Amino acid sequence: MTSVDPTGTVTSPRGFRAGGTYAGIKTYGDGKLDLGLLVSDVPCTAAAVYTTSRFRAPAIEVDRDHLADGRAQAVAVNSGVANAGTGARGLADARRFAALAAARLGIDVRDVLVCSTGVIGEFLPLDKIEAALPAIELSAEGGMAFSRAIMTTDTRPKHGAVRVGPYTIGGCAKGAGMIHPNMATMLAFLTTDAPVARAFLERALREAVDRSFNLVSVDGDTSPSDTVIVLANAMAGGEPIAEGHPLAGSFQESLEALCIHLAKAIARDGEGATKLIEFTVRGAAEEADARRLVRLLSTSYLLKSAVHGADPNWGRIVAVIGRSGARFEEESVRVALCGTEVFAGGRPTECDLGRVAEAMRGPEVTIEVDLGAGSASATGWGCDLSADYVAINADYHT
Repeated sequence: MTSVDPTGTVTSPRGFRAGGTYAGIKTYGDGKLDLGLLVSDVPCTAAAVYTTSRFRAPAIEVDRDHLADGRAQAVAVNSGVANAGTGARGLADARRFAALAAARLGIDVRDVLVCSTGVIGEFLPLDKIEAALPAIELSAEGGMAFSRAIMTTDTRPKHGAVRVGPYTIGGCAKGAGMIHPNMATMLAFLTTDAPVARAFLERALREAVDRSFNLVSVDGDTSPSDTVIVLANAMAGGEPIAEGHPLAGSFQESLEALCIHLAKAIARDGEGATKLIEFTVRGAAEEADARRLVRLLSTSYLLKSAVHGADPNWGRIVAVIGRSGARFEEESVRVALCGTEVFAGGRPTECDLGRVAEAMRGPEVTIEVDLGAGSASATGWGCDLSADYVAINADYHT
């Protein structure tokens, strides 16, 4: 299994520099940093995956345009203002944001990607951005500052790195609320010094996202800004990794491991969350059934509330299974909470629910379901539901 270094960042791979500053854009959460830059010393092969929402932020339109050639060199990100739902002016502002970053970095504007996250319906304060960009100190040690600059209601930065032979993949993400497949109010940035062919990079990213960020949920909501970007600058040398390359499988596995690490960090830091929940569904007739059930379990407010209260009410799980549409026979279904089987053969097991409740008081809770209908499986992540979630979102805008 690939080991993720939790201290790694987007600047762990060779040839990447980053930094962040406070421009006065963000008025909530961690107000110390709200503007970040990530740049490679050389142009990169690049790919991205975006929100499936038809209500898309202007930054996504800019990035789609700039990535038409599969190349990019830098990413500029602001937090506090999403620049979504801002019409023609918002699109012009996103383009201006890219131009300002390009001028600061001395590179072609089409090699700059932009992302904005925060309150929907507010325009970018371009005057503040233009004034603050020169203050960003770019360095190979600036990955942590960049990770903090992209945060909104996050309580902690989310980052990591993995090794693949002679290469490194680094990454960071933000997200704590409005999190649900297919992607959510989250941004993720991945970097590597490996040489990677464009077609392979695009496929590898799609598959990694599908097994990580597309199986994490905090509250069942999504946003217009969600973006995952990967930059490969080839600065570690070697032949491009493509289908059939000796490291192709390892690269895919490592990229996926890093994305899962970041996805779990998002769930663990869900707004108001006190526990990370890992959902595993096995024995499904097909993968679609397993993935659907994972998503339904992770968004059941009754189940999330029970987990928050350390209540081993497995009936909440069985109820979700029953409405999931997945194929199964009742007597074949098995359910386990924190490693203890609580339901099997169509009836409760003779387990000690007091001990299960005690296990559920920890920071991580596992829920396992075996449908007994096939060999397909899926694993996803979510968090409990606390009163703090309501408090955070009741005054998020005002």
